[in-house]
Parts: sequence; structure tokens; C-alpha cells
Amino acid sequence: MRILVVEDDREAAAYLTRGLRESGHIVDHAGDGEDGLHLAMGGNYDVAVVDRMMPRLDGLSMVRRMRDEGSKTPVLFLSALGEVDDRVKGLRAGGDDYLAKPYAFSELLARIDALARRNGADTVVTRLGVGDLELDLLSRTATRGGQKIDLQPREFLLLEYLMRHAGQVVTRTMLLENVWEYHFDPQTNVIDVHISRLRSKIDKGFTEPLLHTVRGAGYSLRAAS
Repeated sequence: MRILVVEDDREAAAYLTRGLRESGHIVDHAGDGEDGLHLAMGGNYDVAVVDRMMPRLDGLSMVRRMRDEGSKTPVLFLSALGEVDDRVKGLRAGGDDYLAKPYAFSELLARIDALARRNGADTVVTRLGVGDLELDLLSRTATRGGQKIDLQPREFLLLEYLMRHAGQVVTRTMLLENVWEYHFDPQTNVIDVHISRLRSKIDKGFTEPLLHTVRGAGYSLRAAS
């Protein structure tokens, strides 16, 4: 499943995103309600896990705006506010479930699964494709035009993330947080090096490039229309 985590506490967010990824899910993270709303309205998520108390835009306001703008993504609220009135406010704001902190991770997973089933999100994606580039998530192999591409583990994760966001501009921050799990910029050229290597593997020898640099913004993986 594709899951959006909206949590401003870095340690809590790192614990949650790591656990969800280890459980086989694809996770995007936003550190405040404004960024969370932007991702929620621009991405196709199976479930959103949203903290209530956040800077810029609190969780209740974020979910109200999601619903006002037509988003039907199931929302699980996480909050240290666990009284009955707090849970009622979360559900009335448009949330589908409410879990008080501290929580058991196994219960969180069970609630996410239940929300996804309720929403019909029980189909597991095992293959991704952009143009003639294909990624098999089960065998962990990549091919383009039928030719096998040898990828290192980090290159595979990078390509998977780009393919899951095909056609979108993926920023440096998004890559650092979701591929390297850095919640800070280490001020190295690690992304540039990996993008260069990946580009040489998936585009070299083909007339139509798929991996594009968007100057001043990031990268985009897309096929010619």
C-alpha cells in the first residue's frame, strides 16, 4: 500500500515510517499539515496517518480541507489527546479512525489494514512500468525494452520511488527522506552520484531518455507522451 505519514516529531516519524516500510508499504512523509495536505491532494494514497497537533496547519484542519476538496483517502488520526471528546472531534473532522499515543505498532498496522480493506485497497502492486521500462518488485529486477538492467540495492530503491511518482517532480528532500531516510540534508553529492549512475543504466543506448533533471526543482521520470 501507499501510505502518507503526516507527523512533525522527527523521532516519531522516523519510527513510524521505518516500521511501515519494513512491513512492505511505500511511505511518504510530511512534517507539517500544509505539506501533508499538498501531498494528500496530489498523490494516490491508500491510507493517511495524521498527527493532530502540528505546525502551520493542525491535523484536524488538514483533514477538513482534504474532505472539502474531495479527497476520500481514509485517515487514521494519531494523537496524545485520547479522551472521548478528542476522538469525536477527529472523527467529525473527517477522520475514519483514531488511535491514541502511545500505541502498539501491531495495532496500528491492523487498523491501517482495516481502513484499506474498507476502501477496497487490497490489490498489491508487484510490477511498475514507465514506457518500456519495467520493475518487478517480487524478483527485484529491472528491464528496459526487454534488456535486463543490473541495479545495486540503493539504485533499485531510487528507481522504485521515481517510478511510483512517474510524471511528477521529485525533490531532493523527498529522495533524502524516502530513499535514504535522512531527515536532514547531509550536504553531500550522494543523490547526484546515484542519479547519474541510474541514468546511465536506464537511458544509455536508448533514443528516448526517461530520467529528466528539472532545473532548480529535482527530477522526473517520464515517458514521451
